Amino acid sequence: MENNINIHKSNRIKRGSISGKVFSWIILIFFLLYTLVPMIWLLISSFKTNTELMADPFSLPQKWQIQNYINAFQVSGLGTLFFNSLLVSLTATFINVFVAAMASYVMSRFHFKGREAIFNSFTVGILVPINALMVPYFTIITKLNLYDTRIGLILVYSAVGIPLSVSIVRGFMNTIPVELEEAGIVDGCNFFHRFFKIILPMSRTGLVTAATFQFIYCWNEFIYAMLLTSSQTTRTVQIGIRYFSNQFTTDYVSMYAAIIVSIIPSILGYILFQDQIISGLTSGAVKG
Repeated sequence: MENNINIHKSNRIKRGSISGKVFSWIILIFFLLYTLVPMIWLLISSFKTNTELMADPFSLPQKWQIQNYINAFQVSGLGTLFFNSLLVSLTATFINVFVAAMASYVMSRFHFKGREAIFNSFTVGILVPINALMVPYFTIITKLNLYDTRIGLILVYSAVGIPLSVSIVRGFMNTIPVELEEAGIVDGCNFFHRFFKIILPMSRTGLVTAATFQFIYCWNEFIYAMLLTSSQTTRTVQIGIRYFSNQFTTDYVSMYAAIIVSIIPSILGYILFQDQIISGLTSGAVKG
């Protein structure tokens, strides 16, 4: 009798585990399709003509139109916009991560009055809506005569991402044993040597995680790029997408081609550093 009961229990457990796995796969497949289907549709539509797109949005193109991508660069000056986005994003990311690393090191290793209050002020900054800072940033940039310049965008993007970067990097630096720095002091390392030769290399995963989030934000940002620039020589690629629409017509397929080009760097950045991003986030969750 006991053997039969145990067999029934094991069968129920197996059925339950199988049902759970099936349900998990259904959820995963749903979100996979939810993410990929719009991207695939956008990619296919970027090779159509506008007539084909309006006639049947979900059909394959009769002839794959490479001309749409050529138009994307010619009509909007996508090359210049792409260069602006790359320059602004990379520079703002470097400044942001470097400043966040210095601030995180001080708040992680040095004990002083108000340290936690300062860190909490950074954390609260993550919760502040970015749009709420439009007027202050616009006023500051205008007073500094940096309106319609790449430097103005770089400074704003660097500042906006500081709270998140500090939260990530400081959590990672907290996991580095203090004994390593003490050994460095014994070996004659001063403050700068400890920071650049011990702390930064060991915080590489956290720095890459913060840098990836910062770069993706800078690349995809639209509001401040529209607010703080006015000429095509300084605007970013996200602004260039609107050049395909005017009062009377919209070149949808060339716009889709421009969108595809604009999202490639973000996707490549995440693919290249996804292992370090995931390990950085999980390490912070386990050790922090």
